[in-house]
Amino acid sequence: MWICFTLLAAIAQAVRNAFQKQLSLNVPVLGVTLARFFYAVPLASGYLYFLYQYDETLNIPDFPPLFFVYAIAAGLAQIMATSLMVKLFHLKNYAIGVGLAKSEAVWAALLGVIFFGVTISGIGWFGVILGGVAIFLMTGSSNLRQLSWKTPLLGIGSGLCFALTSLWVREASLQLHSHYLFSAAWVLFAVITFEAVVLVIYLALFQRDTLAKFFRLPKLGILTSLFSFLGSFGWFNAMSLNHVAFVKTLGQVEIFFILGISYFIFKERLKIQDFVGLVLVVFAAVLVVLG
Repeated sequence: MWICFTLLAAIAQAVRNAFQKQLSLNVPVLGVTLARFFYAVPLASGYLYFLYQYDETLNIPDFPPLFFVYAIAAGLAQIMATSLMVKLFHLKNYAIGVGLAKSEAVWAALLGVIFFGVTISGIGWFGVILGGVAIFLMTGSSNLRQLSWKTPLLGIGSGLCFALTSLWVREASLQLHSHYLFSAAWVLFAVITFEAVVLVIYLALFQRDTLAKFFRLPKLGILTSLFSFLGSFGWFNAMSLNHVAFVKTLGQVEIFFILGISYFIFKERLKIQDFVGLVLVVFAAVLVVLG
């Protein structure tokens, strides 16, 4: 089941990134970041309400203090990760930066082993590393000599923050000791609501112009939030069922959809190394599942 949730998340995330890229042409960084969360709050609320209407015997779980600690930490990390990713949209070597941000699976594995007691087999580790290599190939990272430090630092920072988000989301979900659907739904609601509230308050106080520009493009904002919700729905459920490193490495198949969008929507040509990377990312995903 976690594989199905991961594939849903990968597709939704690829589409969301395309909308965010379009939105970033007219809206500053934090406004584009807000688009990921703002209209997703009623969707997360509605989904939670639907679950409890479907099974009226369920009670609201107890929320230990650690749940809120992990949820808030995950929300702050995701805001930072998204902001860094949006900044990469403005750089000429955007593709390489995105590839570096995809180091998130490797970061998730390393942080999971160091801090969260996760154990990964040799095959699983090989899959994690191979997935990272495949991403670098498909994003043209052979041109590293032409890079300034700004791009790799933004990309690696984004990947690290996304990895922390995933790990803390899983820990928050485990605090509730409930069925994975309900645990994931509560974490989804808590994290998205926190992110939306924090960003709206900050922008209202310090960047009102950014908030105004965001509200002038409701269609792109709603579509970004919709696919963000679907992506988070998939990720949060998958990470409630399996280790973050495995989920995120299998989620690298998102590159299939990113390359498809680049070719058919943005009319960008694929290089030979892109196809080599596609083969490697599929192989890596299989190794992770077997591991």
